[in-house]
Amino acid sequence: YRIAILLTIVLLSTSCADRKTPEPSDVDPYLEAPLHLSHDVTVRFYDSTFVRARLEAGVAYVYENRKETSMGGGVKVVFYDRKTGTPAATLTSDSAIIDDRSKDMVAVGNVVVVSDSSRTTLETVQLIWDQKTEKIKTDEDVEITTPTEVIEGTGLVSDQYLTDYRIFKVRGIHQP
Repeated sequence: YRIAILLTIVLLSTSCADRKTPEPSDVDPYLEAPLHLSHDVTVRFYDSTFVRARLEAGVAYVYENRKETSMGGGVKVVFYDRKTGTPAATLTSDSAIIDDRSKDMVAVGNVVVVSDSSRTTLETVQLIWDQKTEKIKTDEDVEITTPTEVIEGTGLVSDQYLTDYRIFKVRGIHQP
């Protein structure tokens, strides 16, 4: 009888030792399901009462643990002029990820930014928008088309209106 109890205790303790309940830090955050799913989404970025930007997307997935929102189905961001409140530039991409804490955005796939004021167009595959500084940047290949020239290069930092930009490695400049 004592041997049966001892054997049961040993079997239970060894089988429990092999099983471990995953801690939250052990779970891959990219395997989590979204907390919210929305279609035909519009998000506005404000500075007091001024709308700095308006984002539209076909679909949005909100991930609570990662503190990010993933958007797809085509993304469009309209940046507004601070003085006039009118649209000043438009960004389009296949998808985007927004950091819900900082409101910074990474636009991915067929990224195009068109500036209404300077009539300048930027094309790249990935672009980061820093919401606080209102700057856009990328380490990827870029092509900027102005009314007078086309500039190709790698890496860029610019204001969101494409009026003050810097390309890090220029590869070529030619007529449009």
